[in-house]
Amino acid sequence: MTQSISLSLPQSPKSSTGVRLKVVALLKTLGTLTLLLIALPFNALIVLISLLWGILPFTKKAVVAADPQTILVSGAKMTKALQLARSFHAAGHRVILIEGHKYWLSGHRFSKAVSRFYTVPAPESDPDGYIQALVEIVKKEKVDVYVPVCSPVASYYDSLAKPALSQYCEVFHFDADITKMLDDKFAFTDRARSLGLSVPKSFKIIDPQQVINFDFSQETRKYILKSIDYDSVRRLNLTKLPCDTPEETAAFVNSLPISPEKPWIMQEFIPGKELCTHSTVRDGELRLHCCSDSSAFQINYENVENPQIREWVQHFVKSLALTGQVSFDFIQAQDGTVYAIECNPRTHSAITMFYNHPGVADAYLGKTPLAAPLEPLVSSKPTYFTYHEIWRLTGIRSWKQLQRSFNTLVRGTDAIYRFDDPVPFLTLHHWQIPLLLLKNLQQLKGWVKIDFNIGKLVELGGD
Repeated sequence: MTQSISLSLPQSPKSSTGVRLKVVALLKTLGTLTLLLIALPFNALIVLISLLWGILPFTKKAVVAADPQTILVSGAKMTKALQLARSFHAAGHRVILIEGHKYWLSGHRFSKAVSRFYTVPAPESDPDGYIQALVEIVKKEKVDVYVPVCSPVASYYDSLAKPALSQYCEVFHFDADITKMLDDKFAFTDRARSLGLSVPKSFKIIDPQQVINFDFSQETRKYILKSIDYDSVRRLNLTKLPCDTPEETAAFVNSLPISPEKPWIMQEFIPGKELCTHSTVRDGELRLHCCSDSSAFQINYENVENPQIREWVQHFVKSLALTGQVSFDFIQAQDGTVYAIECNPRTHSAITMFYNHPGVADAYLGKTPLAAPLEPLVSSKPTYFTYHEIWRLTGIRSWKQLQRSFNTLVRGTDAIYRFDDPVPFLTLHHWQIPLLLLKNLQQLKGWVKIDFNIGKLVELGGD
């Protein structure tokens, strides 16, 4: 009689952890897809009613511009691109929307504000192909103005494309040297300081040992570390330095991917109120401006009047004679001083606060100086993202929190849904995001969260 003997090799802790992470990713993704499927019929009904109402004879007719232009807008997966497309369309202009091949599934392409939709190569992997694709679209569609709604990665490549595109259309974006300086957190603070503007004390870090050896005893405030290159996950880590012990400080700093190729900035942490801005500028003139309270994961926007911040921005953009879109993050200290802590040379999602402003297109396209920068209308409501607000309900632990959430929904308006353009609300939540989830499911790589505003899954090492 023979016996079969099976040997079971022990799994290493690393492989066991990998399996566990894949199981968690599987359950998390399937659960999210199920919830989106449950919500589908309700949203489809809302959109259907909106569409039927829109065909009634008394609904608002389309505007015809005195000088209609064709506007190319990038960043189709993002709400801010949809908002600009709607603003240009409402003023009587024709809008072409583009996005990278990865996001061919953009739900915003189905907006009535969009005339044509194209996909282009990822600029970081094929910069020449990206520029050539832009040129071909501009020539084919006879584009008059290109308004990039950049991702953090694409902003520099749009600047590199500017010389080639400028032969055929206006490019409403900065030159490459300006974009590089604005996008570099250390270079930006250095330039602002040279203009006499208030910024936190900052140090460029290319080796963890710089932080470990730093004499924090001479400082009155704590410090935080931020990657100079955009990092969608680690940007939310605001660990204060020094930690409780030198060993903890060393362990934290050594856990970060700091190197000469991936420099970081160590920046003074100034306690106070955090605010964010969006500004549209032409030849140093501030033409459109808004300011909102901020947070680490920004998904709510309500206009805040802050003259100090507006004066800071006006001084900065005028000194550099900027033309393009620029956004800043500020801290207002307890003594009222405003400190710019970061600059992004691209559109900010706070532009959604202009959803009902009729002057946005002219602020971008007009050449005549304005009497004052446009700001959101007094009648505009704070903007939010419904699915983010619903998710927040799972974290409510008190009556006060429930009231606050309810007030947000009642006082504000969804940044994506529009009664006269409802389809993107359906196609973002029930086409774009589900397809991204299904693609992620194939790889079982997991994701940190869904950003409905930006229209993507936030993944470790993602775009």
